[in-house]
Amino acid sequence: MGVALYTHRACLDHVPGPGHPESPARLTAVLQALDDDRFATLERIEAPRATRAQLLRAHHAGHLAGVLDAPDVDGRRLDADTVMSTGSKEAALRAAGAVCAAVDRVMQGDTRRAFCAVRPPGHHATAQAVMGFCLFNNIAVGAMHALAEHGLARIAIVDFDVHHGNGTQDIFWSEARVLFASTHQSPLYPGSGSARERGVGNIINAPLPPGTGSAGFRAAMTDLVLPAVDAFAPQLVLVSAGFDAHRLDPLANLDLDSDDYAWITRRLVELAERHAQGRIVSTLEGGYSLTALRETVAVHVTELLHGCDPD
Repeated sequence: MGVALYTHRACLDHVPGPGHPESPARLTAVLQALDDDRFATLERIEAPRATRAQLLRAHHAGHLAGVLDAPDVDGRRLDADTVMSTGSKEAALRAAGAVCAAVDRVMQGDTRRAFCAVRPPGHHATAQAVMGFCLFNNIAVGAMHALAEHGLARIAIVDFDVHHGNGTQDIFWSEARVLFASTHQSPLYPGSGSARERGVGNIINAPLPPGTGSAGFRAAMTDLVLPAVDAFAPQLVLVSAGFDAHRLDPLANLDLDSDDYAWITRRLVELAERHAQGRIVSTLEGGYSLTALRETVAVHVTELLHGCDPD
């Protein structure tokens, strides 16, 4: 059992428009980084479409209608930041479908870990609205799928994107079977993620001030996030893998480097080995420096591969 890579070329066809930071070039950079001999053992799998039934576990019917049932046109603006093109519906279905398929694969024991190289990202989409470049909340759809189809009692979602995953928090606010833990810059878009936001005791927020570097990030993970996940003893670990806390990223002001992403991935692998039979599904969220994205995805997947290479 190794590591599966889920992606689909349709995810390149979501084109928000010239100058938009969430561009197809992001996924191209990720796939280029993984097209290397170091990653030859990855099992590369075409992401399926999410079904409406899968999406409806995390989103209201009106939300689906607003995204899927409107005319296919370029430049359809759904909010100030979120724009659809003629390829966006298919991309969004494949992005959410990738996480569901990856969950199935790790739960069935066909692979131990998976990385979903997909876009658009998802963690800002709430149960009822698109937001912040996100159409469907891919990680939430996958977590709901794991609860419904695999009967899990404890799932941990760890989100290290520089922006708070407000949509994921919204969807699981009252769901005690899911622990949501996030490190993120504050103040910063979307303005949520205070340490006081606790849900039913299942929400762990570790806001970081602008300028925070490796020491502050690792302290927040070591002192707050990782102990909470460890105590929760998840049967599955899901990762909202945003790489925009890197010092090169143009949309935020944290000061992490590639070693920090290797370090946190290694810690999450250890937790998954301890509690979840090694089961991890990670999916791409933010990251808007192409240079940093190539480097950080490469170290993230390298750590996911550790111990999974065939003999």
